Order: sequence, then C-alpha cells, then structure tokens
Amino acid sequence: MAGLFDRFAPLMAQRDMMLGDGGINPFQVKMDQVLSQTEAMIGGRHTILVGTNNYLGLTFAPEALQAAHDALEACGTGTTGSRVANGTYYGHKELEATLCDFFGKEHAMVFSTGFLANLGVLSTLMGPDDYILMDADCHASIYDGVRGSSAEIIRFKHNDAADLDKRLARLAKKPGNKLIVIEGIYSMLGDKAPLAEIVAVKKKYENVYLLSDEAHSVGVLGKYGRGLPEEVGCEDDVDFIVGTFSKSVGTVGGFLVGNHPDFETLRLVTRAYIFTASLPPSVVASATVNLGLVKNGGALRKRLMRNAKHLYDGLTALGLKVASENSPVVAVIAPDPVVALAFWRGLIEAGVYVNLALPPATPYGYSLLRASLCAAHTEEQLDNVIAIFAEVAAKVGLIEPVKKIARRSAAG
Repeated sequence: MAGLFDRFAPLMAQRDMMLGDGGINPFQVKMDQVLSQTEAMIGGRHTILVGTNNYLGLTFAPEALQAAHDALEACGTGTTGSRVANGTYYGHKELEATLCDFFGKEHAMVFSTGFLANLGVLSTLMGPDDYILMDADCHASIYDGVRGSSAEIIRFKHNDAADLDKRLARLAKKPGNKLIVIEGIYSMLGDKAPLAEIVAVKKKYENVYLLSDEAHSVGVLGKYGRGLPEEVGCEDDVDFIVGTFSKSVGTVGGFLVGNHPDFETLRLVTRAYIFTASLPPSVVASATVNLGLVKNGGALRKRLMRNAKHLYDGLTALGLKVASENSPVVAVIAPDPVVALAFWRGLIEAGVYVNLALPPATPYGYSLLRASLCAAHTEEQLDNVIAIFAEVAAKVGLIEPVKKIARRSAAG
C-alpha cells in the first residue's frame, strides 16, 4: 500500500540532500527579536533584513500602532468568526470605505489574507461556460484560486500580450465570459506586466474582464501608490483589483475592489469570505491608517526606488545577474539550487537576510536570492549588503574575488 505522503518523496529527498549537513534551514528562519523595519536579531547575530516585502516601512508607523492599540482595548483581540456569522464591526466597514476612496472604486471587500482574496474571488467569478486566461507566472494563490473554478483555465506566455491575443481570438465566437488574470509586479523576479498592451487586447473582444493582483505594486507604483494601473493610466480598464495589506500596508489581510454593479453578490457566494473569521479590529485599524500613509507617501516611494536602484547597481557592478531593473524586488540568479543554498547561508551567517526561492516555485527553473527593498533602508545598510554579497559570491564561485569592499558603520 502506498504511503500517505509518498507522492512528495522526490521533494523531501531534495530537501534532505540540501539540508543534510545540518546547516541553517532557509525556510525555518527564526527571528529572535525584530529591532526595526530593517533589522533583527537572528541566531544571536545582528542582521540586516532585505527580504520582508515591507516596501514603505510602515510596520512601525506610530499612527498605525496607536490605532491598533486603541482598537485592541476597545474591541478585544479578535472577532471569533466570520462577518456573515458574527457580524461586521464598524472598523471593517471603515476600512472598505477607505479602500473605495483610495482606489476611486465603488465597491470593496476585505478578506483575512491576500491568499484568501485570490482563492475566493478566482474560484467564484467565472462559471462553467466561462474562461480564465492567466499569465503563466502568476502567484500560487492565483493558481489555487483558478483550480477551484468551474471555468476552463488557459495559460498564456508570461508578459506576452500577443499570445494572449491569439488565445482570445480562438474564443471570440464562443459564448461565455472571459477573465484575464495578471499581476502588477511579479513577486519572484520583480518584473511588471505590460498592462497597456494587455488592455488593448482586452478591448478587441466582447465579454472580457481584467483582474490584476497588485500585491507587490500597491504603495510602490503610481503617484498615490495605487499600483500599476495608476502608473500606466489604465485604472478604468481594470475591472477588478486584488491586493494585500501584508506588503506596503504593513499588516495582514487581503481585498478586492471594483465597479461592477453586482459586486455585492460576491459577499453571498464567495466561500473564502463567508466561512473565514474576519480580521481582528487592531489589524483593521492599522490597515486603515496605513492606507492614508500610502496615499500620501510620495517621498517614501521615491526613497524606496532610490534604494532599489542603489542595490541593483551595486550587485550588477559585481557581475551578478539580477532578474529585473527598476523594481523593489532585486532577485539575484544563481546557477542551481545547491549554489543558491550555499550563497544564502553565507549571506545570513554574515548578517544579511534575503529570501531563498527555488524551483518549482520560481519561473524558468531559476534559483534566486530574492531581496526586497524598504524605504527605511539607509545607504550605509545597503553598502554593507553589497559588500557582504561581494564576499559571499566570491566564496561560492559566482564571481571572481574583488578588492575587499569596506563595510560602513551607521556613522559612515
């Protein structure tokens, strides 16, 4: 008889091979103490955090901390149930109203995580006679969401509007609705969707809707941080925007916004909303406050992108291959998982935390050292990160040894 977990044996064998020496497990890193948005104690070592997705550094915003404390004392630690079963707190409605104002949309719906937002919306929107056309590099939550849909699922080549056009053309005479699903910034490589081109394709056909997951671009792109649709000037052409509060907004939760006249139907048919406990009042309060800080965070966005360019320029100057330019996600490509793991361990042992991302979770089978920048990173911190990357990259054979780059103290 087959064992319950036998189908995962190849994956576990790969894990055992990589971790057999008893070194630090990159997927079970314990932060002993969080010191700030950009620093923590890990394994007794002072560590620079360059892998948190805390793009604007709002996790310690004083206004949000105070709002969370006030809500905690007023309403307790949790709602102990879903909004459908246990009722909607005032804060939930205020947060949804804030989202509507922020995005300039008529309707908003808050979920307990960004993953649940994609899971719930994508499993619900399209019916058995419909089609979902998704970018091949979409996030795991999007894949899980569409798997729960009764629609036919069609993948198109990553960031290839022409391939999308070809596939929609084949469906042009077929009845049913079509939903295009993309991301504003793709989380692994940090590249942007060609949104203007995708919108142009969408407009060629009837009964076609567009959903964009703006998890990594809200707070980052656009004058007011509304994401790629704002930056490109296509906000009215994106029918549904999914996002999360766990990146730039600095807390946890997910959302959907849109203008469809029947939007409120989703509250009665989306299982991930109906049957999941709603966000605690303290989380809701901090998200509401931080959305205002995102909207007025032009200076933070400039600082974030300046930091991203600083790290990108420094790493590429070393001869390292970085996946995308002009992105707060700076992903260094390693030749294989073994080298990537050795590289990651060298970095964390030297006091730099990044994300290790390996196939099959990555596009093109890449092995990645994935950094994500924060507006709160100082130039001194980033110079030290670059110096440590240089030392470790030479040790694992990715680059030739370079003249030792002096690390800088906080005083310069």
